[in-house]
Amino acid sequence: NAALAHYSPSNGSSRTLSVSEMYLFDTGGQYLDGTTDITRTVHWGEPSPLQKEAYTRVLMGNIDLSRLVFPSNTAGRTVESFARRALWDVGLNYGHGTGHGIGNFLSVHEWPVGFQSNNVALEAGMFTSIEPGYYRDGEFGIRIEDVALVVEAQTESGEKPFLTFEVVSLVPYDRKLIDLSLLSPEQIRYLNSYYKKIRAHVGPELQRQQLEEAYEWLQESTEP
Repeated sequence: NAALAHYSPSNGSSRTLSVSEMYLFDTGGQYLDGTTDITRTVHWGEPSPLQKEAYTRVLMGNIDLSRLVFPSNTAGRTVESFARRALWDVGLNYGHGTGHGIGNFLSVHEWPVGFQSNNVALEAGMFTSIEPGYYRDGEFGIRIEDVALVVEAQTESGEKPFLTFEVVSLVPYDRKLIDLSLLSPEQIRYLNSYYKKIRAHVGPELQRQQLEEAYEWLQESTEP
């Protein structure tokens, strides 16, 4: 059912999970100090070559937009194609927005921040999701969604203000679905840096809560 980008369950459409399929879960919670909206796609069996390539290209788009440096007062619609480029290269695309503003203990989808044509220019301090995807009707759906904070970027020229994103979601991606041969050295460096950050922030908290099984999973999932 994940091939439907905004699927809602019903008694007639419910299905049993199996290890032979991809599973997409869009999760989140509202806390006193913020709202989360995180999507991950996993496969508990052996993905097909198409599934693996499509997932990797969605991840490449997520990384490319997350690490982008751009001038201040740039509208989200101006940069959102960076999230689609790796898919466009092979004739794939997705039919929903690339991201939306996220409220603080308010609306999960908070206008006017985001990447659609009617959104405002991005400014430091804004929170937005970054969520490219790919969906093949009747077969599978892929989406990788992170929450990102717009921050000022340090540029070689020293001219400012330029902006970039700081991803604040600290959840590993599914290693089984990543085709490393498609990733550029810059994308791999970004992944390694992201995984190092996850280990540093989440690892000690899992140990504090004595969640050893989760800690071991985290260590395996964030290997360089």
